[in-house]
Amino acid sequence: MTSGSMPLQMKYHSLIMLKKFQNALDKRKEEGILRTLKPKSAGIDFYSNDYLGLAGNEEFQHLLLRQIQENPKILSGSSGSRLISGNSNTVSETENYIAEQHQYPAALLFSSGYNANLALFSSLADRHDTIIVDEQIHRSVHDACRMSHAKKLKFRHNDPEDLENILKKQTGPCYVAIESLYSMDGDIAPIQEITALVKKYNAALIVDEAHAFGVFGYGLIHKYQLQNEVFAAVMTYGKALGSHGAAILCNETVKSYLVNFASPFIYTTAAQDFLWVSIKTGYEFLKQKPEHLKKLQQNIKTFRNQNIETPSAETSPIQAILIPDNQQLRNLQQTLSDHNFLTYPVYSPTVKTGTERLRICLHSFNTEEETVTLTRIIKEFI
Repeated sequence: MTSGSMPLQMKYHSLIMLKKFQNALDKRKEEGILRTLKPKSAGIDFYSNDYLGLAGNEEFQHLLLRQIQENPKILSGSSGSRLISGNSNTVSETENYIAEQHQYPAALLFSSGYNANLALFSSLADRHDTIIVDEQIHRSVHDACRMSHAKKLKFRHNDPEDLENILKKQTGPCYVAIESLYSMDGDIAPIQEITALVKKYNAALIVDEAHAFGVFGYGLIHKYQLQNEVFAAVMTYGKALGSHGAAILCNETVKSYLVNFASPFIYTTAAQDFLWVSIKTGYEFLKQKPEHLKKLQQNIKTFRNQNIETPSAETSPIQAILIPDNQQLRNLQQTLSDHNFLTYPVYSPTVKTGTERLRICLHSFNTEEETVTLTRIIKEFI
């Protein structure tokens, strides 16, 4: 063996692994579902999660720029995890502010909603516990359940009766996980009914409000004043708030437990203070500018008035159009793209085979003419 060369056996195994990876990629390409990274396209946005338009709002951007000008240090790196050198008065003040706004005792900030869910579900439940999840819960929750070693069970989507049948059979501690607004179907959980069920069986309810926050004020927990009934909630800020990051809302005991036992929190370098500043500024901007939410609601109503069949909720900014034929779905998306409309086709395995769909996201900045034209093309095609 020459200096620096790979042993023959190791080289053989590496080639075998690479061939396995390439075969999997080739199969996806043949099926037309190969994922690739592409530059952000120019066009009429009906595919992003920027529901209130804050990601591109110049007034909001100027507010953030002013924060930087007044305190350029917020752009500096945190230099470590929050348990070492990455904690700051800014992040603590932002957490206190968020907790107060949502009427929870405490909040713990993360750099993303994915990390927040990993931290929450991987650390709270152990091998003696059961996590019961809605079958359409976000992938981050499934990944976290693997890390926890807890038993995971699924209940039929938005079906309280099926959930109760499962809860009846449990003997140990249980967590129930739902989203308040689901990102694939755009439908809303029967959160009040599920909250009552979970309480009846002495389980702990965890709600991911990623897509509901900002669209329904501070989310459905706040809307229905369920703070005392919901064990923990996740708010993410890369959607309606146009920023990034997430917060877990909980009590002080759960927050302290996460700080001590949640690996995704303990071993992650803290974000810059600018992220926390942008989140707090976003909250304040939403309170001062309710017209963005009103315009979003008008656009959702305009879309719904076009009478396109959809499983989505009437008030949801996510409107799914089921097209269980991959080629037809590809053709529709391409036709819309040819007319300068940016939409997102969702193929299996992201969703179950036979439930492929075009996912339409509505925003405060879409015009009535754009929305009507979009729906006309879709109706002509399907």
